[in-house]
Amino acid sequence: MQERRAVVTGGTKGIGLSLSRRLVATGYRVVALYRGDQESAAAAVKELGEGFTALRGDVADAGDVARVAELVLAEHGVPHVLVNNAGRNIDRPFLELTPSDWNQVIEANLSGPFYLTRALAPAMLEAGGGSVVNVAATTGIRPRLNGANYCASKAGLLHLTKCLALELAPTIRVNSLIPGMIDTEEMRTRYRTAEQEHHDRLLAEIPQGRIGSPEEMADALEFLVSEKAAYITGQKFIVDGGQFMW
Repeated sequence: MQERRAVVTGGTKGIGLSLSRRLVATGYRVVALYRGDQESAAAAVKELGEGFTALRGDVADAGDVARVAELVLAEHGVPHVLVNNAGRNIDRPFLELTPSDWNQVIEANLSGPFYLTRALAPAMLEAGGGSVVNVAATTGIRPRLNGANYCASKAGLLHLTKCLALELAPTIRVNSLIPGMIDTEEMRTRYRTAEQEHHDRLLAEIPQGRIGSPEEMADALEFLVSEKAAYITGQKFIVDGGQFMW
């Protein structure tokens, strides 16, 4: 069987690590990009073995993305799958947001997927196609307080997904993968789920009555990049236990 290759940004921790882990388990050789946490990257390399490579790069920096993309193509080959998962979150009330707060989040969450997809898509098209999955957020559809920069970036990513699905069709499929309440360190901290009151209030909003797991996000990714999803492109794939029925 022809070797399958994937690139996952932010793929060495959190949901990104679960996505990398699943791709490796299903036969992909994965290059995971990370920005700064070398300890997590080293741990991921140790866990996942020879099918996994961690490569340092900043998706918010167009020049660095060009460097990384060239390295990936030269040393690892053309990816069949690109997962734009890396993101940044800087929460403040709107009137307290600085230009730096705005730019850092927009560059990481919206410009990053543009830079990397633009860098790799020509080679993917020439090689015969593939699948791009942009990890978005429910707040790209429904806003929240103190997150104007984050919400705007994810709303932009949802629309960028549709534009890419139109322009790269029929050779490359492009979809959004949207997590609901998934059990990550960030989610536990943000929603204070260790406190029973906050935990119960959160579960009351979810028809399935529970918080999702990173592995369930990986289940959705495995489907989206498979031949079983060959007729799916430009779509929002929401994994949220029914919390947001859009």
